[in-house]
Amino acid sequence: MTEPAARAFQVDLHGVVDLLARHLYSGPRVYVRELLQNGVDAITARRALDPACPATVRLRPLADGSLTVTDSGVGLTRAEAEELLATVGRSSKRDLDLGLGREEFLGQFGIGLLSAFMVADDIELVSRSARDPQAPPVRWRGHADGSYDLAELPGADVPVGSTVRLRPRRDAEHWLAGETVAALAAEFGALLPVDVAVEVPLGDAPAPATGPVPADEPLPADGAPRPGHLWRRVSAEPPWLRTYPDEAARARALAQYCEQAFGFTPLAHVDLAVPLAGVTGVAFVLPAAVPPGGGGAHRVYLKRMLLGARVDGLLPEWAFFVRCAVDATGLRPTASREQLYTDEVLLATQEALAAAVRAWTLRTLESDTALARQFVATHHLAVRSLALTDDTMLDLAARILPYETTDGPLTLAEVAEQHGRVVYAPTLEEFRRIAPVARAQGVAVVNAGYVYDADLLDRLARRGPGRGPGGGGPVEVRPLGAGDIAQVLAPVPPERELATLDAVRAGGDVLRPLDADLVLRTFEPADLPAVLLHDRDGDHQRELRAAAAAADDVWGDVLAGFAAPVAARQLVLNDASPLVRELLAAPPGEVFAAGLRSLYVSARLLAGEPLRARESALMTGAMAVLLRAGLAAPPADDDRGGPDEEGWA
Repeated sequence: MTEPAARAFQVDLHGVVDLLARHLYSGPRVYVRELLQNGVDAITARRALDPACPATVRLRPLADGSLTVTDSGVGLTRAEAEELLATVGRSSKRDLDLGLGREEFLGQFGIGLLSAFMVADDIELVSRSARDPQAPPVRWRGHADGSYDLAELPGADVPVGSTVRLRPRRDAEHWLAGETVAALAAEFGALLPVDVAVEVPLGDAPAPATGPVPADEPLPADGAPRPGHLWRRVSAEPPWLRTYPDEAARARALAQYCEQAFGFTPLAHVDLAVPLAGVTGVAFVLPAAVPPGGGGAHRVYLKRMLLGARVDGLLPEWAFFVRCAVDATGLRPTASREQLYTDEVLLATQEALAAAVRAWTLRTLESDTALARQFVATHHLAVRSLALTDDTMLDLAARILPYETTDGPLTLAEVAEQHGRVVYAPTLEEFRRIAPVARAQGVAVVNAGYVYDADLLDRLARRGPGRGPGGGGPVEVRPLGAGDIAQVLAPVPPERELATLDAVRAGGDVLRPLDADLVLRTFEPADLPAVLLHDRDGDHQRELRAAAAAADDVWGDVLAGFAAPVAARQLVLNDASPLVRELLAAPPGEVFAAGLRSLYVSARLLAGEPLRARESALMTGAMAVLLRAGLAAPPADDDRGGPDEEGWA
């Protein structure tokens, strides 16, 4: 039996380019990155042969809409061009035996010139090899239909290196326009370790998208610019690696870079270095507060080529108050080269960067400086977030973060020192319910109803009384309980309780459909007629009963087994209030019920609870009853005068 002959796959170049544009890359704009990458890799390969070789990449948009990219790299021979450029997906120059490891090169996936077909129908490469300078230069032409031609150019005056020329597709002319090329080259190549420049018209040399660069000037090598043009250099040393006369000059330069790269003037900066992964860079502290999870978009370079301007996952979630700009030599990109590949090196890098930001934060907050105070005022949420997982920051947060309390703004350490304990309301509604009464009685309650606060205080409470807030002595930390409320709501005298027994019972009947009990107590301030007390256990039991009622028979019986007698919320009337005394002295009836419902709705509003449709209708009905009763009542005699027998006085 004859073995079948092996055949090669037929590749549809249009389909491959569409796959790249739609599913691998974020868009056609990355073609500039790929061309810069090939140029830098070619220069890296030539440096292995000649360390003193020129290191230049020149981008020249032409009047006919085409673009040329020239590098002073290693170049190609005819055989190399045939091998590397004729096969889709074959690795490019970096895969040759050039005496360097793959880690020396920017690229890892060998796509090379293929990405340029996203914006061009025709690609031409003219190259002379540094390995064999006597060999004639070669010209390779590739077409979007998948065909190509390759020829030698004997006698042509071509310098060592390569020049790529792109002729735009009909719908992609704007990608090769001069201003677009200049902006993309500045974005991707701002920190490249070679001399990258774009030819721009005189008087029309816009600043690059990112990174500080020297002023416009004609650049040596690669010939003079065309008349009416100049070379605009877009590459420069990373600002955090440059030498400055003093620290103040360095801070100003870094702030300028942050303004250009991120669009804000930083509050401060944190130097970053992870030798294991070859990481250097800076974290910039945002000058304004951002919500938790409000972004961790960082600017990441790999071997000085921009990986992405919005790379996620470089720092933990609690570090949302900084934006990083880093360069790395030991991290790996994903296939699109726009995000970082998660491996052990990246995980170790993340931990090291987080440790650097944490150390700066602790060091800053422990100092009594204007920066520390401004940082707390701006980024207190970040401090709270870190304190949830870090004991050192937890103690520091208890010493420096102000909390809303019934005694005014205080730190947890100050509350513990003044009152010997820390009692907190886990929700904003609970704090609002008890605050007026507790404030009048001198009882300190901490409002833990804002982001992270309840969890942070719960963490303090779970550490036990052996260690107080801020690292002090034994102090009890616990949520507000019924016993705390009982301290400020004193019972009425027995004779008063007996005198109001019928009115309280009648009021209880009015409130029962509202799932509330009526209680009479006396407390300060006297101008507060009622407070609504909320019972979390009671809420849980009511939820269980509601779920049991909605469930089928089997699950209903199971849930009913967990339900205990429901402790309804309580409307506590203040017997010290003249208004309450008048209400309790009124005869039972429609007006009495309307007045009690009004107090209930007012107490809900005071507690910060939203009014649902039922409560809104309740208030409207109560107001209608009270208005009718007031308008129907005969005017009371007073000393303000009135109409007499002869007319109006």
